[in-house]
Amino acid sequence: MSKPQGLVIEDNEDLATIFSAALEASGCETHIINDGQDALDYLGRARPQIIILDLHLPRVSGEIILRRIRADPAFAETRIVIATADPQMADMLHDESDLILLKPVSFTQLRDLSARLARSTV
Repeated sequence: MSKPQGLVIEDNEDLATIFSAALEASGCETHIINDGQDALDYLGRARPQIIILDLHLPRVSGEIILRRIRADPAFAETRIVIATADPQMADMLHDESDLILLKPVSFTQLRDLSARLARSTV
């Protein structure tokens, strides 16, 4: 059985590394993208099972990325975790995501939650 694919869309390199490591510790193979437009380009050719999505990204916002993913039936099984320091925005997008994590997020917390989400997509 192949590992679930995870995608981290986060422009802070340190957080992206931590999020990626947490996904890997939960059993996922991961890819990191730090730019909103690059993320949309990647999602045009890949279907990750789990996406960790920052909302404040260069060029294209995480909110736009989230809405495009949710509008595409090819991503119906994709789990999206929003990781943001903006509680108001998180509240506004609560119904469109599978999980909201308010930054700062601990490695252990994200690893455990990612493992649960990965199991629910297999």
